[in-house]
Amino acid sequence: MADAATAGPSGKVVIRNIGLLLSGDIDRPLLDADTVLVEDGLITAVGRGKALDTAGARTTIDARGTCLAPGLIDSHVHPVFGDWTPRQNQLGWIDSCMNGGVTTMISAGEVHLPGRPKDIVGLKALAITAQRAFDNFRPGGVKVHAGAPVIEKGMTEQDFKDLADGGVTLLGEIGLGSVKGGEEAQTMVAWARRHGIRSTIHTGGPSIPGSGLIDKDVVLAADADVIGHINGGHTSLPWKHVCELCEKSRRAIEIVHNGNEKIAIEAARAALDLKCPHRVILGTDGPAGSGVQPLGLVRLIALLSSLGGIPPELAFCFATGNTARIHGLNCGLVEPGRAADFVFMDRAQHTAGRTLLESVQLGDIPGIGMVMIDGLVRCGRSRNTPPATEVPVVMG
Repeated sequence: MADAATAGPSGKVVIRNIGLLLSGDIDRPLLDADTVLVEDGLITAVGRGKALDTAGARTTIDARGTCLAPGLIDSHVHPVFGDWTPRQNQLGWIDSCMNGGVTTMISAGEVHLPGRPKDIVGLKALAITAQRAFDNFRPGGVKVHAGAPVIEKGMTEQDFKDLADGGVTLLGEIGLGSVKGGEEAQTMVAWARRHGIRSTIHTGGPSIPGSGLIDKDVVLAADADVIGHINGGHTSLPWKHVCELCEKSRRAIEIVHNGNEKIAIEAARAALDLKCPHRVILGTDGPAGSGVQPLGLVRLIALLSSLGGIPPELAFCFATGNTARIHGLNCGLVEPGRAADFVFMDRAQHTAGRTLLESVQLGDIPGIGMVMIDGLVRCGRSRNTPPATEVPVVMG
């Protein structure tokens, strides 16, 4: 299994002949450029090839007129250890998602670990261990931001300080543990925020037997940084309540593949109507009862675009730059200084769409021809998407 944690630097990489450049920036989703330069895993320049210094490249990639976009960021996953999920007893699920264009994942809690400790000492130990493990091991090269403890009753501010001191930057979904009340959650969210830890709250009905309803009043009271799966995971709150969350909260609106599709569309439209599209982020909420969805993000982008009427270039921003900015990640945007994490796409063979974006608007997912992480090619033509009409070529 590929592990990129100890891979060497990329050196100078030149990506030329880009036909369509998606920036990941919701305020400027399309860039007028055909060349990207990379040095040791970071973007150094974006522009027209004739105006850039393309000499001396260790690797040159001819995009052959295909689309280059930031690697997709799955804002909601439940990893455990390595590239195995006990939820579905499946190996290689993270690498498989990389073949779906995902280059970064954000844990919403390592809740599927058999025998997951629920005492405070144990949950802190698990979070720090998971954070360290995925920092040292990157399946398929994917950057998994893990170590997201599920908070329990009895925790104090010192516990959150201990977690932060140990390298933990995330909380697992609030509501999956014993803390389910809005006031109690609000206190712990504030403690976490004070120590630089971002929080997500479960929204909607129970996800699995043993979990419970988290209603809109609890979500508003807790004021977590991310309204986790606002379209339910799986069961959504009534649309009236979801609309109230969009209007009354200023926090991130997370839409997931494993939720209610009708509410997913309505929530995205509401964000546009409220003139806050920058709040929308996308995840899969996998692995879960629905299984692993290697193409979950591209399917969700196609859903929002084709049935929701959202321009596809904006929908791609939901899964890239928006998530990067909300979580403070140095990826998700094609601009100098950012990580060189890219997905190369083209319209799928025999789609009715004449262009990549038109094909997505018609509901077809793109074909992925290459994925790059930190300036290193992690896969060529995807084994999971339909074949792309054209694929990039590594020249040397």
